[in-house]
Amino acid sequence: MTTKTTLKEQVITWRRTLHQQPELSFEEVKTSQFIEDQLSQCENFIVTRPTNTSVMAVLKGQEHGKIIAYRADIDALPIQEETDVAFRSKVAGVMHACGHDAHAAMLLGAAIALHDRGTNFAGEIRFLFQHAEEVSPGGAEEMVVQGVLQDVEHAFALHVSPNHLSGQLAFRKKAITSAADDFEITIFGSGGHAGMPAETIDPLLIGSEIVQALQTIVSRKIPNGTAPVLSVTKFHCGATLNIIADQAELGGTIRSHHEDARVYARQLLEQTVHGIAQTHGATASITWELGCTAVFNDSDTTDISISAASKIFENIIELEQPMFGTEDFAIMAEQVPSSYQFIGVHHEKLGEAYPLHHPKFKIDEDALILGTSYYVEIAKELCPIIQ
Repeated sequence: MTTKTTLKEQVITWRRTLHQQPELSFEEVKTSQFIEDQLSQCENFIVTRPTNTSVMAVLKGQEHGKIIAYRADIDALPIQEETDVAFRSKVAGVMHACGHDAHAAMLLGAAIALHDRGTNFAGEIRFLFQHAEEVSPGGAEEMVVQGVLQDVEHAFALHVSPNHLSGQLAFRKKAITSAADDFEITIFGSGGHAGMPAETIDPLLIGSEIVQALQTIVSRKIPNGTAPVLSVTKFHCGATLNIIADQAELGGTIRSHHEDARVYARQLLEQTVHGIAQTHGATASITWELGCTAVFNDSDTTDISISAASKIFENIIELEQPMFGTEDFAIMAEQVPSSYQFIGVHHEKLGEAYPLHHPKFKIDEDALILGTSYYVEIAKELCPIIQ
């Protein structure tokens, strides 16, 4: 049987290998092959490819029991790495800046540890290595369509958190992430000479008023406790200093935790944009890219997580508010009772705690074995050894 010390070293080695060869969403060819190669060395796994760049390994016990699933995402981001680690990315402009390399390594460790336990247990364990989490609609939807969650009773996932110290697990019942709805606004005015603005319908002026007005949607229109975050992140108008353009383009995102507030915020945005445009004699068009819902943690499944975590982590923290990041694990959580929680990966030895998606993002690799052990403990409880 693999010793814990050896397993810890192996998990770190896997993480570093994956970190050096990051691949973007839907391009995880080497990554998925590497994962399949590790799993295929174990005789008791049934290893399949639900999609071209995802992997599923199934470990079946000798008796019927609960069917559970673990999920790790494996894709990277279009970011040029700026860390000083010896194993930094070898791919220009691509980096594992969201910790998906760590997620995959932790789950690989759990898969090997549970395989080494043998098949003398009740139930079935599915290890899902999912592609394309970083893009919408994401790879989770494709895997669900392929039936990876059929008959699954509980699903679990972890995400590394630089906001929490190693040895900490941060959890929350109900919503823990947000839904993301991106919008593009085009304002159609009437251009002309910059010295004669009265003869134009200035889309830049109208756009500026819209940007200001949109901020009041959250602060004045939606009740506290359910309010989303609305950010305008793009504003483009004109290219010449002495010409008032005839169009302006705005864009941004709404992040929400409550479905009613999510729908209402979109309605208010449309009313605001069209109302202001009409007041100035302009028109506007709005297009939406609706993302997945917030990840909703099932209460009973989260209790299982807390029970397992209490045996592994030094400190278990309950989050007061959901995160405003998005996560397509939400699609899986809509299908089966699920638990998605955060594992702390920051240590003072790393210096500043750079956030996810930052080119200097780093993790404390000593924390990875805790995530691996967490998955193992859950399996011990739900798929016990046959006495």
